[in-house]
Amino acid sequence: MSTEVKERYSDADLAEFKALIKSKIEKAQEQLSNYQSAYKNDGNNGTDDTSPTFKAFEEGSETMSKEANSQLAIRQEKFIRDLKNALNRIENKTYGICRVTGKLIAKERLLLVPHATLSIEAKNMQR
Repeated sequence: MSTEVKERYSDADLAEFKALIKSKIEKAQEQLSNYQSAYKNDGNNGTDDTSPTFKAFEEGSETMSKEANSQLAIRQEKFIRDLKNALNRIENKTYGICRVTGKLIAKERLLLVPHATLSIEAKNMQR
């Protein structure tokens, strides 16, 4: 039986990451809300009195915009899910440990990408 203790971030570091992640979740949820209201918004843009050609372009543009906002919303939902998973890892005190190498992920990387589960070393191995 191995009693090897994995190196991990201190509780103070974990608290710092937790605050960062919670603020990112808050901002991401606001952004998601904006994307959702943008693609759900089917308000009339007042093209009824213009030429039929312009109206067709306008509707095509509106459809593309709704699709783009829908895609952005899907990506944002995944980002929020990844951040919430990071909070779970903080609670389990496994946050910041690379899932491939078992080594600590650099703090600088986690500050930039707080939901990262791979160290740069592991990320480069994937290429």
